[in-house]
Amino acid sequence: MTSSSTPPNAESSLRAPTIEDPSVYLDDPNRKLLEIDTETRQGPALFRWLTLGMEYLIGAILVALIVAVSSNVVGRSLFNHSLPWVDELARMLFIWLVFIGAAAAFARYEHIAVDALVRRLPLRFAHMLYCLQHLIIAGLMLVMVFGGYQVLSRSSGRSAIMGVPLSLVSLSLVLCVIFIAAVSLWRVWMSVRVIVQPHGQSAESQGE
Repeated sequence: MTSSSTPPNAESSLRAPTIEDPSVYLDDPNRKLLEIDTETRQGPALFRWLTLGMEYLIGAILVALIVAVSSNVVGRSLFNHSLPWVDELARMLFIWLVFIGAAAAFARYEHIAVDALVRRLPLRFAHMLYCLQHLIIAGLMLVMVFGGYQVLSRSSGRSAIMGVPLSLVSLSLVLCVIFIAAVSLWRVWMSVRVIVQPHGQSAESQGE
């Protein structure tokens, strides 16, 4: 009788490749204190409810946008007729979708970011960068609030077909930047608390 044995190298090559958990790249333990999570009730209640409300509003706008655009596509294809006000409505809905979506994504930490460095820093140094980052964001948002208010106050016209006030479209920008500025200032405060606390407590927070 002859027995065939598989070399050790061949056995290792036949094994299924190990798939790394993607949460390693999505979750940053250093920023846990700064996250807004409606499921675990992380973050101020006001921000959690506003984020949840924006996500429901995004879903409603997206459904309305799909229905509006699809109705005109079907109308042109089957009946050789389209509603002229639908395109105008779709543009306004899309503007609201972009700005409300940007605010909700900021609350959820879903904007694209290069965090290879901050992940490897100790907790206190990471929050120094978070503090600087959100101070810059808050400053830019406050500038945009001022500019958006000027645009809002001077938007006296109406849309060509539906007659909707143009200030209603500009309102989406103002609401978006106010929310982002408020969340940024809260994150600055949380980062300052981590920076100034004693080193032992900082290490314990990182371990948690």
